[in-house]
Amino acid sequence: MDRLSVKAPKSISLADIAEQAERAVAMMGQIRAAMLAPTARKVPPLFNLSQLAALCGIEKGSLSHRLGKGDLPVGRLNEAGSRREFNLEEARTWIREYRKEYLRPAGAEAVTISIGNFKGGVSKTTTAVTLAQGLSLLGHRVLVIDTDPQGSLTTLFGILPDTEVDEEDTILPLAMGTETSIRYAIRPSYWNGIDLVAAAPVLFGAEFALPARQTQEPGFEFWRVLDLGIDDVRDEYDVIVIDTPPALSYTTINAFMASNGIIMPLPPNALDFASASQFWSLFSDLTAELLTKRGLTKDFDFIHVLLARVDSTDAASNIVRQWIGQTYAEKVLPVEIPKTAVTGVTAAEFGTVYDVARYDGSARTFKRARDAYDSFVGHIEGSIRAVWSKQVDALAASRAPVLNGSTPVGEGAQGGANPRTGAKR
Repeated sequence: MDRLSVKAPKSISLADIAEQAERAVAMMGQIRAAMLAPTARKVPPLFNLSQLAALCGIEKGSLSHRLGKGDLPVGRLNEAGSRREFNLEEARTWIREYRKEYLRPAGAEAVTISIGNFKGGVSKTTTAVTLAQGLSLLGHRVLVIDTDPQGSLTTLFGILPDTEVDEEDTILPLAMGTETSIRYAIRPSYWNGIDLVAAAPVLFGAEFALPARQTQEPGFEFWRVLDLGIDDVRDEYDVIVIDTPPALSYTTINAFMASNGIIMPLPPNALDFASASQFWSLFSDLTAELLTKRGLTKDFDFIHVLLARVDSTDAASNIVRQWIGQTYAEKVLPVEIPKTAVTGVTAAEFGTVYDVARYDGSARTFKRARDAYDSFVGHIEGSIRAVWSKQVDALAASRAPVLNGSTPVGEGAQGGANPRTGAKR
């Protein structure tokens, strides 16, 4: 080829990039207008008698009998008059009545869970949202915090990060020190039982604000900002779910340090496995620098690895699944989230399997995906209840009477663990 006929590539200026950004935002607005309700807001599904009975863990006949008492929401007939339907708020009222013994006991507070991974594309945000939705369908009240400047979780809640989220709607004021409680940023979501702290690109400023405060403010501990910020609302929620950026950033560290437990979604492929290994190595090195050298430590009540986006037809994934099992042992949850058309379709519509009122594809495929998430949520609820039990026991021990002049656990004992955070000095 004649070298003289080869054209030099056109340079791309910052103005070109700005124009591209504007087109992308405009396209997102068009897509959401097409996918979401005319009000540009998502709506949760309705539930029929059979679905509600299953959520309550009772027979349909028992639910019908209880309807006659009139002490719980009776729902309404659909337009055709062929079946009775309940909205999400009504359904959750029934669920909380029939699952009383599984709800947060007196003396316990919100269990905080971070969803983390070193890279994107591993279903991290989908895991966070489905966990929150699934727990709400078990009767729990959930606060979801989006700490990723990309705002993918915020988008799944039907809110555009670029145009509908301001700085004061995010955790940035908390990071900058202009706020000390996260309460200012909490907003209700379209999903009854879930409140949201949104994210937006402006949140990237936290990556500058936190290290700046660390160098300028004596005694400041940047990794405790979020932990202290949610103290004010721990008694108002059963679970707090934090979605983190796909990197070991300052906000990710804050999320982990504020959490009772960590969940890592991990697809069984070699690149994701290698990335996860690097993630834990860096996290270990970092905590040693931040805590161990200061005479501090941090205990987690649980760390779970969730096999996600599992392709049962991929022979290579079976080998990586063995690596994961050998590496993480009991931390690997006994449930796998399959890679199905259901997750792809729901993601394209800014939703999850729990948003689907009626799936147009294979009912069998949808059931397989829904059952997997239900199982996942059930396992996590078990871990949450174990933490509550520990909290209640710690509270009881702290209130134990003093015998023979001894100091009861939790009342002035030097070097003891904080019953909530596990932080020790």
